[in-house]
Amino acid sequence: MKKMKKIIAVLLSVLMLASVLSVVCFASDGDEESNPAMVGLIIFAVIVVIVLGLIISGINIVPQGKAYVVERLGSFKTIWQTGFHIKIPFIERIAKKVNLMEQVADFPPQPVITKDNVRMQIDTVVFFQITDCKLYAYGHTQPMLAIENLTSTTLRNIIGELELDSTLTSRDLINTKMRSILDEATDPWGIKVTRVELKNIIPPREIQDAMEKQMKAEREKREAILRAEGEKNSAILMAEGKKASAILAAEADKEAAILRAEARKEAKIKEAEGEALAILEVQKANAEGIRMINEANPSEAVLTLKKLDAFKVAANGPANKIIIPSELQGIAGLAAGVSEVVKKNEVKTENK
Repeated sequence: MKKMKKIIAVLLSVLMLASVLSVVCFASDGDEESNPAMVGLIIFAVIVVIVLGLIISGINIVPQGKAYVVERLGSFKTIWQTGFHIKIPFIERIAKKVNLMEQVADFPPQPVITKDNVRMQIDTVVFFQITDCKLYAYGHTQPMLAIENLTSTTLRNIIGELELDSTLTSRDLINTKMRSILDEATDPWGIKVTRVELKNIIPPREIQDAMEKQMKAEREKREAILRAEGEKNSAILMAEGKKASAILAAEADKEAAILRAEARKEAKIKEAEGEALAILEVQKANAEGIRMINEANPSEAVLTLKKLDAFKVAANGPANKIIIPSELQGIAGLAAGVSEVVKKNEVKTENK
């Protein structure tokens, strides 16, 4: 816009110069009758050019994010927002061009003293935005200088109530207090303080050395604690491992004993079942033998021989006392009868 105005002003100047030169040339070369009409025409053209130049110079376009404070005859008239505006020449003027976007002010480090008499340097960053153009234009002659001084004094007051350690760990608290105080103080100037940040806190060199030593001691302390905790955890894990191993070994022995007992039980059961089967088979055999004897219908002589065999078995032993039954008193006659039975059986066998 400024370049366009400059170009238009140059063109108007050239046009006015050309008109004046043409008037001079025509006045020196023309006749006396046509001179008045031509001079009037040229004067009219010059006036038109001047008027156009004034109108064009009064055209203003306000860009986005800006606002213009306009005065008429030295007093506040209006505020131009974004868009096209025409200014009345010689009557209205643009008193101040205001930036409506959020801005940042980075102030140099300020010396402060803490509650425990430690001197340090702190620099701050203030974020602000202009909300009222009229108050900003007429509220203070140097608002930025006022904000800087107000920030410095507010910072000294807040830090003076805190000790060194609290100052280093209470950035959020300090930022909040400063923003609240600055916002309240700058409100009559049409300025809204949106945020305040402590950029750097620079304590004295000896304090920095002491803090580094303290930090080193704290790290060594944490290292020793971590090492002790590691050894403790290692011992606990080893003891738990041994305990778990002993428990597993005991459980394994228990399972083995149970399995061995079950094996012995199964063996005894199988052995008892085998003996029972054997006894059953013996009894079956005895029963079968008795059945066969009954089916054979043995004679009295055979029964007598069986008795003699049983008597022989019973008498076999040095400590046995033998009582001879009355039936065996006629042993001779029994023997003779047996001999006869044997002979008869042999004869029958031969005959067959």
